[in-house]
Amino acid sequence: MTVGCRFGSHRRNARFLFIPTDCGFQPVIGFLPQIAHSRAMTEVCAPCMNEPARRSAVPEPLDRSTLRSADATTPPVSAAPAAEESLAEDRLDLPIARAVPEVTRGAATLRRLGIHTPRQALFYLPFRYDDFSDLRPLGDLVADEKQSARVRVTDVKVEPGFGRRPQRVIAQLADDTGSAEAIWFGRRFVERRLRPGDDLVVSGKVAMRGWRPQFVSPDFSPAGMASVHTGRIVPVYPLAGGVTQRRVRELLARVLGRSLRHVRDPLHPDERSGLPVLTAALKAAHFPDDPGEVRPALDRLAHDELLALQLVLAQARVARGGQRAPRIPATAKELATLEEALPFALTVDQHVANQEVIADLGGEQPMRRLLQGDVGSGKTAVAAVALAAASRAGWQGALMAPTEILARQHHRGLAPLLEALEVRAEFLSGGLSPARKREMHAAIEAGEVQVVIGTHAVISRGVVFRRLGLAVVDEQHRFGVSQRAALQAKGDALEPHLLALTATPIPRTLALTFYGDLSISTIRQMPPGRRPVRTEIRDRGALPRIEEFIAAEAAEGRQSFVVVPLVAESEAMSAASAEAEAARFGAALPQLRVGLVHGQQKADLRDTTMARFAAGELDVLVATTVVEVGIDVPNASVMLIEDAERFGLAQLHQLRGRVGRGPHRSFCILLSDAAESLARRRLDVVKGSTDGFAIAEQDLVLRGAGNLLGTRQSGLPPLRVASLFDPRHLELAERARELAQRLVAADPLLAGRPELIRLRDDFAPRDEEGDAA
Repeated sequence: MTVGCRFGSHRRNARFLFIPTDCGFQPVIGFLPQIAHSRAMTEVCAPCMNEPARRSAVPEPLDRSTLRSADATTPPVSAAPAAEESLAEDRLDLPIARAVPEVTRGAATLRRLGIHTPRQALFYLPFRYDDFSDLRPLGDLVADEKQSARVRVTDVKVEPGFGRRPQRVIAQLADDTGSAEAIWFGRRFVERRLRPGDDLVVSGKVAMRGWRPQFVSPDFSPAGMASVHTGRIVPVYPLAGGVTQRRVRELLARVLGRSLRHVRDPLHPDERSGLPVLTAALKAAHFPDDPGEVRPALDRLAHDELLALQLVLAQARVARGGQRAPRIPATAKELATLEEALPFALTVDQHVANQEVIADLGGEQPMRRLLQGDVGSGKTAVAAVALAAASRAGWQGALMAPTEILARQHHRGLAPLLEALEVRAEFLSGGLSPARKREMHAAIEAGEVQVVIGTHAVISRGVVFRRLGLAVVDEQHRFGVSQRAALQAKGDALEPHLLALTATPIPRTLALTFYGDLSISTIRQMPPGRRPVRTEIRDRGALPRIEEFIAAEAAEGRQSFVVVPLVAESEAMSAASAEAEAARFGAALPQLRVGLVHGQQKADLRDTTMARFAAGELDVLVATTVVEVGIDVPNASVMLIEDAERFGLAQLHQLRGRVGRGPHRSFCILLSDAAESLARRRLDVVKGSTDGFAIAEQDLVLRGAGNLLGTRQSGLPPLRVASLFDPRHLELAERARELAQRLVAADPLLAGRPELIRLRDDFAPRDEEGDAA
């Protein structure tokens, strides 16, 4: 889509920096939580360039030509001499007040944002940009848009506050085309900075008061003076309480002006492949002089983040090359014996997965295999066969789950299967009594327990395995790399094989890019006899009838989930909240037992409530997406998802998988009042398909750069800048993977490229450590 010139009278449309996507126009998003929807920007109409208003307000501006140059070797700011390179690099990690004395008085403000060093400031990126670069005549202002104008102040009036009404400062503005007014509430500094006759550039949202336009709490600066707030592409940053956008922009502009010269690009010109140099990218990511600078700048930062991830994976592959795992051989006949011992027939996909796992276990290279399959597809049976094979060969196995309730579920399901295979399985968690834990630790160390099933307690210091040969991690994306490594480290001299399980369908292109160090097995077939879940889409007007239906199901002994997007009501978002819905359901259906779970509760309370629901002590469980995995209630027959358009499609499919696990007919009701055609099409995808992999692929097509797996990208590495579902960033990921492989092949430890080590450590996704009590 072509948008007209952004300057003067040539443009009459959007005042945000918008970019076209498959699902409409979206503002550029960056850093927190991620970048989304970035594509071709609008072009500049050169004759309309307003140079005074566009003059950079950042000290020591960069040469804009370097932004698009793939071969620029000269930094756009003066570089430190070679002898001072190390010192210059170190300056980025000094306390910010020491490295940038100009922000000493603002250091406390920056600390509230988590910024303690210049390096942290450089990578504290905007999450949106407002386009104030187009200076409109007052006569051309329109309502409900953010706009800029060059004006003359004709009058300034202060209306004192009284009661609960704040003081108001009202300025009358004029130019050759008309007049307007600007109003500020409770801003005492404004009256001291404005005088009749001042020439200003004013930027902000415009409302219409009668026939006159009114700027509401706008930013302003003297006309012709460089400013980071007006008359330009203005960054909008994540804030903490009591911190203003104006203050953050001013502080970051000073940091950039002093610190950019100390940034060294970790990539050589031939490694950038058309991306800008790092200094230019950082400058443009914070204070672009032109909308066209934003996309390549954010692409460069996304590429660096993806390269950091790929360097970690590439070095891990090299490190594993010298590791040896126990050989756990099993013939085809032995595999058939194990499968026949199970109390049910396996699907073809399960049998193929078993063959792949057994083949890996028979080698000396440590197995690293990801087994992905839809909810209820039978991944646990494959894990049981693998654990039994390890036990029969004289090795111990361990299965680690992210929550105690899920670990107990696995123990209940696996223990009988393993017992049928003559394998002893025990449960271990931090919630056991000290005496029971000591007893378990002793039995594990003695080798009496062949399979341990538990939570993070499995990797606690007190757990010592005698001969750990196989580690199984369920819902693997909920564990950090270091936690998985801690489990594998229990293998002592030999590296245990690793089998990771996930119920999150991952499109093939993403799996190859982000799990390139894992072999992947996929179970698509569902076990015979499982009844399909009927899925319907309803608007909120149908809620009374839905409540009657839930009550009728409860009268027949069935249970229901009610899932909502928010924990508590929010003024910023019009959506159902768990606390309010639990209270409303309790009042509307007083005969039913209603429970509440959400992520802000203490884990003990949350697990207790979920256990009560699983035991049939509650009729309705109102929850956020904490029930997405980890609770198996065959008696549950209804899944009601309110404001369903706010969830990712894979998330909706996961939630639907919580019902239909028993012999009863089951229903999933997607409640949504969304009128947008795209939102309706996305919900229709879930209604029309029960194949999680097909849904994931279709969501990738529909949402493009959207977050396929929900706001936290569950199932994939947490990234701060790159979007895993932006086709352009997927291409960058492929390039980053190829580059990482070349770099690590040439220098496995990256000893000759310390700047790449720094990039890896700065950008690589961090793991959140769990409780290993």
